[in-house]
Amino acid sequence: MSDARFQSLRFFDRSNQRQGRATLSAGPVNAVGDKPREVSPVGALGRFVFAALYFFLARTLARHGAQGLVSQDWRPLVEQVMFAFLLLFGYAGIGFSFDRQLYPIRQQGLPLRAGWFGEAGLGVAAGWAIAVFCVLPIVILGGIVVHLSTSLASFGWLFADAAYFALATLTLQIAFRGYPFQCAIRLIGELPAALMLSVLYGILNAWLPGASRTSMAVNIALGLLLAMAYLRTRALWLPWGIQFGWVASRALFFGLPINGIGSHSQVIQGDTLAPFWLTGGDFGLDGSWMAFVAMLLAMPFVYRATRDLSFQYNAPVLEPGGIPVDLDAASRRQHEAATRPDVPEVKPLVQILPASSSVPLPIASDIDRPRASGEAAPDSAQIPEESQP
Repeated sequence: MSDARFQSLRFFDRSNQRQGRATLSAGPVNAVGDKPREVSPVGALGRFVFAALYFFLARTLARHGAQGLVSQDWRPLVEQVMFAFLLLFGYAGIGFSFDRQLYPIRQQGLPLRAGWFGEAGLGVAAGWAIAVFCVLPIVILGGIVVHLSTSLASFGWLFADAAYFALATLTLQIAFRGYPFQCAIRLIGELPAALMLSVLYGILNAWLPGASRTSMAVNIALGLLLAMAYLRTRALWLPWGIQFGWVASRALFFGLPINGIGSHSQVIQGDTLAPFWLTGGDFGLDGSWMAFVAMLLAMPFVYRATRDLSFQYNAPVLEPGGIPVDLDAASRRQHEAATRPDVPEVKPLVQILPASSSVPLPIASDIDRPRASGEAAPDSAQIPEESQP
């Protein structure tokens, strides 16, 4: 980058930094139209409350809509499809209407940028690792009684269950790390918003049958982990992959219950024999202290694994500033000046005496010759009046 181009650019507007205004972007850092619109704290609060109310409305519509469309077996999957659709496009409409977002789906945290599939894969691997970390002590200290079903129909339902978990975890990311989370960041900042949304997620899950204080603590820790994954990448791909890997691996590969429901997998069913603090009982690992410890230990590993992504998507956006400069014209003039051949400078002549004078100029021999006594010297300094200044 040339010096002229570097001088014509500057970082974020300093006035925004002094006033504490959030200028976060969910998409690529230099994408046109991704810069959020400046809103007041009252406006951010209103958007957050409206998004929260819309969440419960969309959930109710999806539940009642699925009941009238399909049978009981397909109802959970269809409900998640409708719920994800209503949340995604509903929040997109809110962002487009209220915030003038040009790319509302991308700005929710779902940009189809280079490497997005790898980010999701990294999240699935991290979620799988957390699940294995929790299952290994159970196997060592007690064991898991596994019941397998080898029927073809069971394996067919396995793919339906995987799609269900993929959609269910996607809706959770849209609701708790998408548009409402961005409104909370504008209102109170990143860290308080992450803590607030994580506590709300834990409180909502505390109403489930069989939930306990332990399960609430686990869900709060999981919410903080997923919020950190979003803030490090400015996208939902990584947190979506983490939660999908954490939930689907336990249900589909180990046959363990998820939030008190143990009938998610038709292929494998597992019964744990280890102590309650390891297994969480009938509620599953979501209610075990082992899972809480695993979430806390996963945070530094996820933070370390996302250092390159954070550097790429959290770098300050360069914005034009200063005096407008035509860089092409300036460089062209500089090039012409450097390649122009050297031409000797011609200085203008300065005329001291008039071009013509009626008074003859004295001759040097008349001035310097010896004179006789009484002879006057020639008046060589006399200049015509018209030439005197």
